[in-house]
Amino acid sequence: MSEQSAKPYLVRAICEWCADNGLTPYLAVRVNGQTRVPAAFVKNGEIVLNISATATRKLTVDNEWIRFTARFNGSSQEVAVPMTAVAGIFAKETGYGFAFSVPQDPAASLAAATEPSLELTGDKRLEDDKPRRPSHLQVVK
Repeated sequence: MSEQSAKPYLVRAICEWCADNGLTPYLAVRVNGQTRVPAAFVKNGEIVLNISATATRKLTVDNEWIRFTARFNGSSQEVAVPMTAVAGIFAKETGYGFAFSVPQDPAASLAAATEPSLELTGDKRLEDDKPRRPSHLQVVK
């Protein structure tokens, strides 16, 4: 018997905790081919969604999908996010929440696996490496 992921249970728990404490649950999503979100709001392959009861209609969070209807620029749109694309859930006001690892899509994983690795010599790289952006997630103690 395979073990189920704890991610959907943690997402539901943070949503409920936010509702009980008057906080706004935000869902960080890595957009992929299965994700249905408004493309105009996707930045760097990611989108952050307000999933509070006041911002959504017909919100369902099951073990495989998060689905709801929300208004974007005054237009009602259906949103569907596979649980595998959820990168995190947190309270807007406090930043408290969870970050999750999100697997890359198969094509990107294959490209990364077959790409030649960079060798390091001392402190210098053989090829130019783009600087990494700092994470948008914050550590809560």
